[in-house]
Amino acid sequence: MAEPLVLLPGLMSDARVFWPQIAALSSTLSVTVAPVTLGERVEEIASGLLDQLPKRFALAGLGLGGIIALEVMRRAPDRVMRIALIDTNPIAETPQVAAARELLIVKAKSGRMADVMNHEIQPGFLAPGPNRNAIIDIAMDMAETLGPEVYVRQARALQRGRDQQAVLRTCKVPALVMCGDVEKLNRIKRHSFMAELIPNATLSVIAGAGLLPTLEQPQASTVALRSWMKIPSALR
Repeated sequence: MAEPLVLLPGLMSDARVFWPQIAALSSTLSVTVAPVTLGERVEEIASGLLDQLPKRFALAGLGLGGIIALEVMRRAPDRVMRIALIDTNPIAETPQVAAARELLIVKAKSGRMADVMNHEIQPGFLAPGPNRNAIIDIAMDMAETLGPEVYVRQARALQRGRDQQAVLRTCKVPALVMCGDVEKLNRIKRHSFMAELIPNATLSVIAGAGLLPTLEQPQASTVALRSWMKIPSALR
């Protein structure tokens, strides 16, 4: 039987960002969504998760969740049996990006979360299509549910994040690197680079998807994850 699958949502996201995959995969897999809301450092969040997660597990993270997944693997490589990195970034934020995020933190603290999320989830970050507005509504609702305190913690974690490229190079388990083909943020180039660093990684570029492929193209995202879960894990 396949190892349990742990899903880590992204910035200001909860289980809803993975709901199509949960619905499709949970009939044959043990699927858990772990919170990435408790800590102001990636290391702190990862440490807290390791105290709660099974002895061994498959790990998939989207965005911030992917960054935390890499930190979990750095800390406990013997526990992560496979890893999926979805629309994420292993490189630490530049001082310029961190400074711009500080302005968003100020807005969040002053009750302007709508302005913050309009910056974080811009329409151009998602693929055009009939479901784009509905997906933006889901993202806004997740953010409203989590609230400004969570945003501040997660933003601090991103500001203070470390470079995780060395973790990619030393990965010895089945790895999936997934992104959409909307090129607003140079996704394909960044994720191709990540996949090249990981021995035996699979790169999956999801057509018609941007920042949130799991919601924008749920069937294609699920197919990629299901295929990844079927790869034999004895690659160590």
